[in-house]
Amino acid sequence: MRQLLKYSFSIYFLLSLLFVQAQEKTTTTTVEQGVKITEQKSTVPTKKTPEKKLDSTKTEPPKPKMDRYGLIVGVDINKVARSFYDSNYKGIAFTGDYRFSKKNYLYAELGSESITVEDPLLTTTTKGSYLKFGLNRNLYTNWLDMENLITIGVRGGFSTFNEELKNYRIYNPNPYFGPSELIDSGVTHNGLTASWAEVSAGINVKVFNNVYVGFSLQVKALITNSEPTDFENLYIPGFNRTYDGNFGAGFNYTIAYFIPIYKKKVVPVEVKKVSKAPTNGAVKTVPRQ
Repeated sequence: MRQLLKYSFSIYFLLSLLFVQAQEKTTTTTVEQGVKITEQKSTVPTKKTPEKKLDSTKTEPPKPKMDRYGLIVGVDINKVARSFYDSNYKGIAFTGDYRFSKKNYLYAELGSESITVEDPLLTTTTKGSYLKFGLNRNLYTNWLDMENLITIGVRGGFSTFNEELKNYRIYNPNPYFGPSELIDSGVTHNGLTASWAEVSAGINVKVFNNVYVGFSLQVKALITNSEPTDFENLYIPGFNRTYDGNFGAGFNYTIAYFIPIYKKKVVPVEVKKVSKAPTNGAVKTVPRQ
Protein backbone atom coordinates (compact mmCIF):
# COMPACT_ATOMS: atom_id res chain seq x y z
CA MET A 1 0.00 0.00 0.00
CA ARG A 2 2.77 2.36 0.88
CA GLN A 3 4.57 1.53 -2.33
CA LEU A 4 1.48 2.32 -4.33
CA LEU A 5 1.06 5.68 -2.59
CA LYS A 6 4.71 6.44 -3.10
CA TYR A 7 4.53 5.72 -6.79
CA SER A 8 1.30 7.63 -7.13
CA PHE A 9 2.78 10.70 -5.40
CA SER A 10 5.89 10.52 -7.60
CA ILE A 11 3.81 10.37 -10.78
CA TYR A 12 1.67 13.30 -9.57
CA PHE A 13 4.78 15.38 -8.77
CA LEU A 14 6.31 14.61 -12.15
CA LEU A 15 3.16 15.67 -13.96
CA SER A 16 3.11 18.88 -11.93
CA LEU A 17 6.65 19.73 -12.98
CA LEU A 18 5.84 19.07 -16.64
CA PHE A 19 2.76 21.31 -16.40
CA VAL A 20 4.78 24.15 -14.83
CA GLN A 21 7.49 23.96 -17.51
CA ALA A 22 4.88 24.02 -20.23
CA GLN A 23 3.34 27.19 -18.75
CA GLU A 24 6.76 28.92 -18.61
CA LYS A 25 7.51 28.14 -22.28
CA THR A 26 4.13 29.49 -23.35
CA THR A 27 4.63 32.71 -21.40
CA THR A 28 8.16 33.17 -22.74
CA THR A 29 7.02 32.64 -26.32
CA THR A 30 4.16 35.06 -25.93
CA VAL A 31 6.43 37.67 -24.42
CA GLU A 32 9.05 37.17 -27.14
CA GLN A 33 6.42 37.44 -29.87
CA GLY A 34 5.05 40.56 -28.27
CA VAL A 35 8.52 42.06 -28.22
CA LYS A 36 9.09 41.17 -31.84
CA ILE A 37 5.78 42.68 -32.86
CA THR A 38 6.54 45.84 -30.92
CA GLU A 39 9.93 46.07 -32.56
CA GLN A 40 8.40 45.66 -36.03
CA LYS A 41 5.87 48.38 -35.35
CA SER A 42 8.55 50.78 -34.13
CA THR A 43 10.82 50.19 -37.15
CA VAL A 44 8.14 50.93 -39.79
CA PRO A 45 8.71 54.53 -41.07
CA THR A 46 5.73 56.84 -41.17
CA LYS A 47 5.04 58.90 -44.26
CA LYS A 48 5.20 62.64 -43.71
CA THR A 49 3.82 65.30 -46.03
CA PRO A 50 6.79 67.20 -47.49
CA GLU A 51 6.84 70.86 -46.58
CA LYS A 52 6.86 73.32 -49.44
CA LYS A 53 9.77 75.68 -49.15
CA LEU A 54 9.52 79.16 -50.62
CA ASP A 55 12.26 79.99 -53.10
CA SER A 56 13.41 83.49 -52.25
CA THR A 57 15.52 83.71 -55.43
CA LYS A 58 12.53 83.24 -57.74
CA THR A 59 11.37 86.58 -59.21
CA GLU A 60 8.55 87.59 -61.51
CA PRO A 61 9.36 87.67 -65.24
CA PRO A 62 10.07 91.16 -66.60
CA LYS A 63 7.25 92.95 -68.34
CA PRO A 64 7.61 93.12 -72.14
CA LYS A 65 8.60 96.46 -73.63
CA MET A 66 5.74 98.28 -75.33
CA ASP A 67 5.91 100.89 -78.10
CA ARG A 68 3.29 103.62 -78.02
CA TYR A 69 1.52 104.70 -81.19
CA GLY A 70 -0.46 107.87 -81.57
CA LEU A 71 -0.58 111.49 -82.66
CA ILE A 72 1.86 114.30 -81.84
CA VAL A 73 0.01 117.63 -82.17
CA GLY A 74 2.00 120.87 -81.97
CA VAL A 75 2.04 124.58 -82.67
CA ASP A 76 4.80 126.56 -84.38
CA ILE A 77 5.77 129.06 -81.70
CA ASN A 78 8.18 130.79 -84.08
CA LYS A 79 5.24 132.16 -86.07
CA VAL A 80 3.34 133.04 -82.90
CA ALA A 81 6.33 134.88 -81.41
CA ARG A 82 7.02 136.73 -84.68
CA SER A 83 3.43 137.98 -84.68
CA PHE A 84 4.23 139.88 -81.45
CA TYR A 85 7.56 141.48 -82.31
CA ASP A 86 7.07 142.07 -86.08
CA SER A 87 4.28 144.53 -86.88
CA ASN A 88 4.31 143.50 -90.56
CA TYR A 89 3.61 139.82 -89.86
CA LYS A 90 0.73 137.75 -88.50
CA GLY A 91 0.71 133.98 -88.63
CA ILE A 92 0.06 130.67 -86.93
CA ALA A 93 0.65 127.01 -87.85
CA PHE A 94 -0.32 123.64 -86.38
CA THR A 95 1.66 120.46 -86.98
CA GLY A 96 0.81 116.80 -86.59
CA ASP A 97 2.82 113.55 -86.68
CA TYR A 98 0.93 110.26 -86.70
CA ARG A 99 3.00 107.13 -86.01
CA PHE A 100 1.72 104.23 -88.13
CA SER A 101 4.75 101.90 -87.96
CA LYS A 102 7.92 101.44 -85.92
CA LYS A 103 9.94 104.12 -87.75
CA ASN A 104 7.49 105.95 -90.01
CA TYR A 105 5.19 108.91 -89.36
CA LEU A 106 2.59 110.73 -91.40
CA TYR A 107 3.17 114.48 -91.27
CA ALA A 108 0.74 117.34 -91.82
CA GLU A 109 0.93 121.09 -91.28
CA LEU A 110 -1.87 123.62 -91.57
CA GLY A 111 -1.29 127.36 -91.25
CA SER A 112 -2.13 130.89 -92.31
CA GLU A 113 0.06 133.95 -92.81
CA SER A 114 -0.25 137.63 -93.52
CA ILE A 115 2.90 139.60 -94.33
CA THR A 116 3.69 143.06 -95.63
CA VAL A 117 6.86 143.33 -97.73
CA GLU A 118 8.40 146.82 -97.91
CA ASP A 119 10.96 147.33 -100.66
CA PRO A 120 12.42 150.59 -101.97
CA LEU A 121 10.32 150.29 -105.14
CA LEU A 122 7.06 148.78 -103.87
CA THR A 123 5.03 147.66 -100.88
CA THR A 124 2.83 144.55 -101.00
CA THR A 125 0.67 142.62 -98.54
CA THR A 126 0.11 138.88 -98.95
CA LYS A 127 -2.58 136.94 -97.08
CA GLY A 128 -3.42 133.27 -97.37
CA SER A 129 -3.34 129.77 -95.98
CA TYR A 130 -1.40 126.61 -96.78
CA LEU A 131 -1.31 122.87 -96.25
CA LYS A 132 1.63 120.46 -96.16
CA PHE A 133 1.40 116.68 -96.20
CA GLY A 134 4.08 113.98 -96.34
CA LEU A 135 6.16 111.35 -94.53
CA ASN A 136 8.78 111.47 -91.78
CA ARG A 137 11.16 108.65 -90.87
CA ASN A 138 12.73 108.39 -87.43
CA LEU A 139 16.48 107.67 -87.63
CA TYR A 140 17.05 107.51 -83.87
CA THR A 141 17.09 104.26 -81.88
CA ASN A 142 15.71 104.95 -78.42
CA TRP A 143 16.97 103.37 -75.20
CA LEU A 144 14.63 101.96 -72.56
CA ASP A 145 11.49 104.13 -72.41
CA MET A 146 12.86 107.09 -74.41
CA GLU A 147 10.68 108.39 -77.24
CA ASN A 148 12.86 111.01 -78.93
CA LEU A 149 12.88 111.57 -82.70
CA ILE A 150 15.52 112.50 -85.25
CA THR A 151 13.61 112.67 -88.51
CA ILE A 152 14.11 113.21 -92.19
CA GLY A 153 11.10 113.66 -94.40
CA VAL A 154 9.66 114.61 -97.75
CA ARG A 155 6.40 116.39 -98.30
CA GLY A 156 4.41 118.50 -100.69
CA GLY A 157 2.83 121.90 -100.04
CA PHE A 158 -0.08 123.83 -101.49
CA SER A 159 -1.08 127.45 -100.85
CA THR A 160 -3.94 129.69 -101.83
CA PHE A 161 -3.60 133.45 -101.23
CA ASN A 162 -4.19 137.00 -102.46
CA GLU A 163 -1.69 139.79 -102.97
CA GLU A 164 -2.31 143.52 -102.70
CA LEU A 165 -0.02 146.07 -104.31
CA LYS A 166 -0.25 149.08 -102.00
CA ASN A 167 2.21 151.46 -103.66
CA TYR A 168 5.16 151.45 -106.05
CA ARG A 169 7.77 153.64 -107.73
CA ILE A 170 8.69 153.71 -111.39
CA TYR A 171 12.23 152.44 -111.75
CA ASN A 172 14.65 155.14 -112.86
CA PRO A 173 18.16 153.87 -113.74
CA ASN A 174 19.58 157.43 -113.61
CA PRO A 175 18.08 159.09 -110.52
CA TYR A 176 19.94 162.39 -111.02
CA PHE A 177 17.02 164.41 -109.72
CA GLY A 178 16.20 161.94 -106.93
CA PRO A 179 13.91 158.89 -106.76
CA SER A 180 10.65 158.82 -108.64
CA GLU A 181 7.37 159.65 -107.01
CA LEU A 182 5.59 157.01 -104.91
CA ILE A 183 2.35 155.93 -106.57
CA ASP A 184 -0.54 154.50 -104.55
CA SER A 185 -2.12 151.49 -106.19
CA GLY A 186 -4.44 149.48 -103.97
CA VAL A 187 -4.83 146.76 -106.63
CA THR A 188 -5.54 143.29 -105.17
CA HIS A 189 -5.00 140.02 -107.03
CA ASN A 190 -7.19 137.22 -105.66
CA GLY A 191 -7.26 133.48 -106.23
CA LEU A 192 -3.50 132.99 -106.53
CA THR A 193 -2.11 129.48 -105.93
CA ALA A 194 1.27 127.82 -105.63
CA SER A 195 2.62 124.33 -104.96
CA TRP A 196 6.05 123.04 -104.03
CA ALA A 197 8.05 120.06 -102.76
CA GLU A 198 10.36 120.12 -99.79
CA VAL A 199 12.85 118.03 -97.85
CA SER A 200 12.93 118.41 -94.08
CA ALA A 201 15.26 117.37 -91.25
CA GLY A 202 14.42 117.86 -87.60
CA ILE A 203 14.42 116.64 -84.03
CA ASN A 204 11.73 116.11 -81.39
CA VAL A 205 12.81 115.76 -77.75
CA LYS A 206 10.49 114.64 -74.95
CA VAL A 207 11.07 117.13 -72.11
CA PHE A 208 8.13 116.11 -69.90
CA ASN A 209 5.58 113.32 -69.93
CA ASN A 210 4.05 113.44 -73.45
CA VAL A 211 5.41 116.99 -74.03
CA TYR A 212 7.86 117.53 -76.90
CA VAL A 213 10.00 120.40 -78.13
CA GLY A 214 11.01 120.23 -81.78
CA PHE A 215 13.01 122.04 -84.44
CA SER A 216 13.13 121.42 -88.20
CA LEU A 217 14.74 122.90 -91.31
CA GLN A 218 13.22 122.74 -94.80
CA VAL A 219 14.61 123.19 -98.31
CA LYS A 220 11.90 123.89 -100.91
CA ALA A 221 11.46 123.98 -104.67
CA LEU A 222 8.50 125.60 -106.45
CA ILE A 223 6.46 123.41 -108.79
CA THR A 224 3.64 125.76 -109.80
CA ASN A 225 3.13 129.47 -109.16
CA SER A 226 0.24 131.49 -110.60
CA GLU A 227 1.30 135.12 -110.95
CA PRO A 228 -0.66 138.25 -111.97
CA THR A 229 0.08 139.92 -115.30
CA ASP A 230 3.23 142.07 -115.18
CA PHE A 231 3.76 141.23 -111.52
CA GLU A 232 5.61 138.65 -109.44
CA ASN A 233 4.61 137.11 -106.14
CA LEU A 234 7.11 138.23 -103.54
CA TYR A 235 5.84 135.96 -100.77
CA ILE A 236 3.86 132.70 -100.70
CA PRO A 237 2.32 131.54 -97.40
CA GLY A 238 4.02 128.33 -96.31
CA PHE A 239 6.84 128.75 -98.84
CA ASN A 240 8.29 132.12 -97.71
CA ARG A 241 10.03 134.62 -99.99
CA THR A 242 10.17 133.91 -103.72
CA TYR A 243 12.32 136.63 -105.27
CA ASP A 244 15.44 134.54 -104.71
CA GLY A 245 14.32 132.17 -107.49
CA ASN A 246 12.32 128.95 -107.40
CA PHE A 247 14.10 127.68 -104.31
CA GLY A 248 13.34 128.63 -100.74
CA ALA A 249 14.04 127.66 -97.14
CA GLY A 250 12.25 127.73 -93.83
CA PHE A 251 12.24 126.42 -90.30
CA ASN A 252 9.78 125.49 -87.54
CA TYR A 253 10.18 125.64 -83.79
CA THR A 254 7.35 123.68 -82.19
CA ILE A 255 5.93 122.67 -78.85
CA ALA A 256 3.86 119.50 -79.16
CA TYR A 257 1.82 117.05 -77.08
CA PHE A 258 1.68 113.30 -77.68
CA ILE A 259 -1.77 111.65 -77.66
CA PRO A 260 -1.31 107.87 -77.25
CA ILE A 261 -3.86 105.74 -79.09
CA TYR A 262 -2.63 102.15 -78.78
CA LYS A 263 0.44 100.07 -77.88
CA LYS A 264 2.41 97.28 -79.54
CA LYS A 265 4.71 94.72 -77.95
CA VAL A 266 8.35 95.04 -79.00
CA VAL A 267 9.51 91.75 -80.54
CA PRO A 268 13.29 91.16 -80.11
CA VAL A 269 15.11 90.78 -83.41
CA GLU A 270 17.76 88.09 -83.65
CA VAL A 271 20.93 89.42 -85.24
CA LYS A 272 23.50 86.96 -86.54
CA LYS A 273 26.93 87.65 -85.10
CA VAL A 274 30.01 85.84 -86.41
CA SER A 275 32.83 85.39 -83.91
CA LYS A 276 36.26 86.77 -84.79
CA ALA A 277 37.95 83.35 -84.65
CA PRO A 278 35.38 80.71 -85.57
CA THR A 279 36.56 77.16 -85.05
CA ASN A 280 33.79 74.99 -86.42
CA GLY A 281 31.84 77.51 -88.48
CA ALA A 282 29.28 78.10 -85.70
CA VAL A 283 27.21 81.27 -85.87
CA LYS A 284 25.98 82.91 -82.70
CA THR A 285 22.61 84.65 -82.55
CA VAL A 286 22.25 87.57 -80.18
CA PRO A 287 18.76 88.87 -79.30
CA ARG A 288 18.35 92.55 -79.93
CA GLN A 289 15.59 94.83 -78.74
